[in-house]
Amino acid sequence: MNLGSISRSSERRPLRLLVKSRVQSRVVFVDMLDISEGGCKIRGSLGFAQIGDRVTMRVDGVNAPLGTVAWIEDKVAGVAFEGEMHPAVLDYLCEVSGDPNPLRNKS
Repeated sequence: MNLGSISRSSERRPLRLLVKSRVQSRVVFVDMLDISEGGCKIRGSLGFAQIGDRVTMRVDGVNAPLGTVAWIEDKVAGVAFEGEMHPAVLDYLCEVSGDPNPLRNKS
């Protein structure tokens, strides 16, 4: 399966949160740049992950679904969740990150 070809099924919502995560078995701190029910975009240090790596994240006290790195461009990576994050959890995370419109309509 080519993870880079996975289509996005839900709206990306911008946010800025520092996230403690594990890529494979290494602990890394990344900036979460956006999130949707099916995945997120994160920024770390150069080489922090490879396509196909398994990722776990704890976002503001909430465990995100297990994910897989789908694509990487420089220090930014896309993570596809294996499950879905509940819309109410997305609203909460966007609210604590300072998103001015956390209750926007989602597809």
